[in-house]
Amino acid sequence: MKQLSFNKLYFEGIKDAIPISIGYLPIGMAFGVLAKSMGIPYEISILMSLIIFAGASQFVGVNLIAIGTSSFEIVLTTFILNLRHFLMSSSLSQRIDYTKSKKFLSLISFGVTDETFAVASLKEELKLSPEFLFGLNFTAFFAWNFGTVLGIFLAESIPKEIQSSMGISLYVMFIGLLIPAVRRSTKVLKIVLVAVFISSALTWVPVFKFISTGWIIIITTIVASFIGAKFIHGDGDE
Repeated sequence: MKQLSFNKLYFEGIKDAIPISIGYLPIGMAFGVLAKSMGIPYEISILMSLIIFAGASQFVGVNLIAIGTSSFEIVLTTFILNLRHFLMSSSLSQRIDYTKSKKFLSLISFGVTDETFAVASLKEELKLSPEFLFGLNFTAFFAWNFGTVLGIFLAESIPKEIQSSMGISLYVMFIGLLIPAVRRSTKVLKIVLVAVFISSALTWVPVFKFISTGWIIIITTIVASFIGAKFIHGDGDE
């Protein structure tokens, strides 16, 4: 990898994070507006973005809070939804320069998201610079939190009907992530269909009515992942 100073590596990460930040701002605003419309205190919403920093988990979390789901279900659901971060961080750790302190590397790992992972994975250099990753992750982190704050404080000027409709942003985000993957791989399509079937069955079949929304998400994620890994992973793509 070419030798660059700390500042150049840091600003290279910031530059590569700009497209991600442009996408994070409106989604972060949508989260802020949605949380506000559901009566979540603004300090809690801001802390969710600062500490959790996971769009899907935050959208799911505020919805589960709004319908009165237990704390245990919310924590467990968030944990399962974010398990993929272990895999992403493990993948990046194989290419990162370990000359930095463990505290600095821990700070970098906190900022790994689906989008920053994708950008980092496409870097041509064999070894990834911690400074580059810090610039990349911190810029995305700042954009997400800035969007959240904007959404919370702009929510007052947005009609209630539009505020309540912000929950659809969660589905839009998932669809945006799924469509490119489904188009590239029939394996992903099969797993998505399995997940849709399981979730629909648990939601609409009368015998499962006792299962709460939080547990439906947890069960669907675990069972679909198991079926995908056990029976679909080895299938060839068409």
